[in-house]
Amino acid sequence: MMDTVLNLGLNDRTVAALAHNSGDERFAYDSYRRFLQMYGQVVLGIEHHHFEELIENHKIETGAVLDTELSAEDWKTIVTGYKDIVAEETGKPFPQDAQQQLWGAIAAVFGSWMNTRAVTYRRLHNIPADWGTAVTVQAMVFGNMGDDCATGVAFTRNPSTGDNQFYGEFLVNAQGEDVVAGIRTPQHLTLAGSRPTARNCRRWKRLCRGIGDSEVPQHPRRPNTAA
Repeated sequence: MMDTVLNLGLNDRTVAALAHNSGDERFAYDSYRRFLQMYGQVVLGIEHHHFEELIENHKIETGAVLDTELSAEDWKTIVTGYKDIVAEETGKPFPQDAQQQLWGAIAAVFGSWMNTRAVTYRRLHNIPADWGTAVTVQAMVFGNMGDDCATGVAFTRNPSTGDNQFYGEFLVNAQGEDVVAGIRTPQHLTLAGSRPTARNCRRWKRLCRGIGDSEVPQHPRRPNTAA
């Protein structure tokens, strides 16, 4: 229900360092364009369609159908275009200072306590607005670093039927809201393939005595993390 900003801290200098350290320039610039779009929307208030139109037009020009078909050079071109959008819509260049990015994101997430989704959710579940919220800042687990990485979501119950069974979906080489965006068809999580996530869901169910969900990024060099 609340807003999220992924890949915070990337800028024109750190994206080059991420490309060098990971050995994967495409991954680095894919992460940067994701951050530019999320920060632009969530923090700077730029309409979603400005970014989506640019990337869709670029895919038409290059003959790509899926985002995963775009190369590092494609993402560099899109990054430049996204920064141009920010400058045009806000009258200022995209912030390159990581501390400025951080405090901007924190303020935006606090502000999202009063967005329409959050207000409706609280009303449906009888959650008082004066409880307030917290902001979590945590290290990234990159699900978009290759075909051995993934992102997903898991539920303590089947969200469609209410059946008391573990349920989840994931996408390989993806990040954030890709799972629910409808751009690619997700695969199903299984108990055998995701035991740490299943344990977290069972723990959540015991504590909260209700349905809960867990976001599941997966990277082979980082532990399976559920938040």
